[in-house]
Amino acid sequence: MSAERLKGNVIRYDSRTLIVSELHSRKHYLCDMPGRFKKLGIRPIVGDVVEFVPTGDGTGKVENILNRRNELKRPRIANVDQIVLVTCLEEPAVSFYILDRFLILAEYSTLPTIIAVNKVDLLSSRKALLELYHTYGEYYSIIEVSAKTGYNMDLLREVFRGKISTMAGMSGVGKSSLLNALKPGLKLRTSDISKRLDRGKHTTTRVELLEFDFGGYVADTPGFASLELPEILPEELKDYFRELKVHGGYCAFSDCAHIDEPGCYIKELVETGDIPSTRYESYRKMYKELQEKNKGKKRWK
Repeated sequence: MSAERLKGNVIRYDSRTLIVSELHSRKHYLCDMPGRFKKLGIRPIVGDVVEFVPTGDGTGKVENILNRRNELKRPRIANVDQIVLVTCLEEPAVSFYILDRFLILAEYSTLPTIIAVNKVDLLSSRKALLELYHTYGEYYSIIEVSAKTGYNMDLLREVFRGKISTMAGMSGVGKSSLLNALKPGLKLRTSDISKRLDRGKHTTTRVELLEFDFGGYVADTPGFASLELPEILPEELKDYFRELKVHGGYCAFSDCAHIDEPGCYIKELVETGDIPSTRYESYRKMYKELQEKNKGKKRWK
């Protein structure tokens, strides 16, 4: 009688060997990939749900890779539920323009995005926070946290619970500090089995899913590999700014780019302060960048 197939999440992949976390028990298995997958050009990525057969002593053999709900290219990960975008208003003070570039990449991925404002314990006043809420609060969920004091870490825990998440944000904003506050020693859980994987020295990916005791995973990755804008045309950029997408239909022209056109409702909202000028300036700056990037290119339908 053949062994029963189990299902699990791929939390790490190196060459032909995977660490799989079984869906119900959360027990980790070191699984091999049969050669037929390579012959067919099929390879798993972190986040995949696979069917495998246990072969004893915490090992197994992958039999099938289930269809992916979604897939991110950078970092390469499948079946992601959300992006947690970490930013700071002090030490370092992340500009709204940098935050906007991250948000464009998040919008391009079509994943829900939560903005986590870390190090709020360093703020001498709420002025910067109020500006941030005015700029983004209507369109994004914002949570104030402090890895140092533990402020709102219970709320952040609920954000991660039961989901596969990836984190993004500039260096220094405290992504690692937040993870350590949520679960001290998070990476140590797979250290023993990871040593067995490292024997081969043929690593093909640096992405790894770290598992929370309270349920859920987070990608152990610096987030988006770069802040380079996605491969879109300038006229498509407005679809990745939520407020422009919502209000753009009221412009005099249906193809209004919200730059120099007459009868632009977006520019009216900027003048009245309903759309913050910092947000609009980010849009104009990125629009011009995409114009330069796409100069000479033709759009084929």
